[in-house]
Amino acid sequence: MRPVTAADVFGLHRTHLIGVAYRLTGSVADAEDAVQEAWPRFAAATGVQDARAWLTTVVSRICLDRLRSAAVRRETYVGSWLPEPLLTTGAEDDPLAAVVQADGVRMAALVLLDRLTPDQRVAFVLHDAFALPFGEIADVLGVSEAAARQHASRARKAVAGAQPPPRAALAEQQEVLEKFLRAMSSGDIEAVLGLLHPDAVMVGDGGGKARTAVQTVTGAEKVARFFLGLMRKYGFDETGMPELRPVLVNGELGVVVAATGDAARRVVTMTVHDGRVLAVYDVVNPDKLGHVSF
Repeated sequence: MRPVTAADVFGLHRTHLIGVAYRLTGSVADAEDAVQEAWPRFAAATGVQDARAWLTTVVSRICLDRLRSAAVRRETYVGSWLPEPLLTTGAEDDPLAAVVQADGVRMAALVLLDRLTPDQRVAFVLHDAFALPFGEIADVLGVSEAAARQHASRARKAVAGAQPPPRAALAEQQEVLEKFLRAMSSGDIEAVLGLLHPDAVMVGDGGGKARTAVQTVTGAEKVARFFLGLMRKYGFDETGMPELRPVLVNGELGVVVAATGDAARRVVTMTVHDGRVLAVYDVVNPDKLGHVSF
């Protein structure tokens, strides 16, 4: 039997680290880069007693730096910001299956995290999602343990009362999505309205590089008219619908939409609650879709 190598140990924790980094940054690319950046540090380290804790701390520090840089870039971002969609197959052998099982990786939950400062986000996620002790979180942030606790407390207050409803069963999501797409393709606004929650919202992210809603669309009627307007604009109907591929997006059902004519390729996912669509997330910014197969 060959001895266990550093690469073996690192591989054992890689999925966990991707989950930590993605929840911290909301970026698939940044998560993968952060984990990759941690590898040579781990390979060169000596005397590591708890590899999982050590690697979690290192990856979190890397992500904190990226968050602080992103916060500056975000000030000039055009329109709403959404996380990079994390697509999985739903198969048990999918390496990211464990990552998307957590409710905190859902699109709606990650959007809430974007309200926080980088330090608040790191403290909140590491403690509440991954049960990291505040002493270790303080080391990541470079602050006192009391300050780390305060960051987490402020984060909880910032997202209090805004947490999305529990994830609907996949069968319910599929039924609602199919009905919604049929209603859209028929142009029946009453049918579309019947499938939208009264408080429905639509958040689009084009980053100024592809067309979608610049501001959040709020209310069932406005959301319905927005989508039906897009259908008419691009000439989509029952005979001319774009190619749609059902996928799991951050653990919830969505679709990958291939580019058709003037319409950009996109990844769309929904939050379903009580048999109706509560939120729609439309990621169109090509910079966030480089890892998606169309």
